[in-house]
Amino acid sequence: MRLRSPSMSELHAFAAAARLGSFTRAAEELCVTQGAISRAIARLEAHFGKPLVQRSAHRFALTEAGTTLLQAVGGPLAAIEAASAALLDEDRTHRLVLSAVPTLASVWLVPRLPDFHRRHPDIRLDFVPYERDEDFSGPAPDAALLAGTPDRWPGWQCDYVIGREMVPVCHPDRVRARRAAGEWNEPADLLREPLLYHTSAPANWPHWFHAAGVPSAAPRLATGFDQVSILIQAVRADMGVAVLQRCLVREEIAAGRVVAPFDLPIRLTRGYFLCAPRGRRDHPALARFRDWLLDTAARDPDVLEADRSHRSNGLTDDGQAGVNSSQE
Repeated sequence: MRLRSPSMSELHAFAAAARLGSFTRAAEELCVTQGAISRAIARLEAHFGKPLVQRSAHRFALTEAGTTLLQAVGGPLAAIEAASAALLDEDRTHRLVLSAVPTLASVWLVPRLPDFHRRHPDIRLDFVPYERDEDFSGPAPDAALLAGTPDRWPGWQCDYVIGREMVPVCHPDRVRARRAAGEWNEPADLLREPLLYHTSAPANWPHWFHAAGVPSAAPRLATGFDQVSILIQAVRADMGVAVLQRCLVREEIAAGRVVAPFDLPIRLTRGYFLCAPRGRRDHPALARFRDWLLDTAARDPDVLEADRSHRSNGLTDDGQAGVNSSQE
């Protein structure tokens, strides 16, 4: 039988907005953004082919169809939610559903997860597909590792994890050739090179140059890539120089596959954050994972070295400038 009913998350958004008379209050109650509520109701209206809500700047009201729908689903939704909460109480102690920026997950997080499982063998971690614009409007994930700054997610609990430390990298042959020719004596010399970049963060290069003491730099970007893993491969193919989070290229540098010609203590104001709606602060498995994650990140070699360098150089957390871009 073909199902004709919409999704539960859309119905919950509609019922909360109708009961509270406000998209904003519904968003606060469900621990999502106002935009998520609006989009969920719009999807419902598209599903049924008729308006459910009368929208205006100062008034919220249900249409006749909206009133009929609320009367039909209000009670069943409350019963389903109560039953779900009872069944999940025990599950929340032993299971955590996460999503994460793919490159951070594969390069930095997953190699450290065996330590988490040794410390917390009773907790099961499950990963769901990463959504760049995660709004927690669906049943999963419980938390997400996202790239940005906390002001991108007002009302959420956001803890900085790692990713502010930036470094330019290139192929070893390129730096050897430039140094043999007496070049690359200062950061400004990189302006003559093909500058590779992540398409979601083209401002990384001007920010890096500014923090490296070249405030008037107007870098001409060469080739852009939409994934950090591909950007690293382009560097290894000697297509040019890229600036990346040090935590994502540490192993490449250690193995000699890429070189950091100017490894300066430069940080972004953005990085990778563990984010979750504030209403999930009482999630037992999330609390234990958060404590482990923040402790692990604080002991990361790059973070410790960057902290020492910043203290010895008297730099702010932004290097020398308002550096505020990061790629995913």
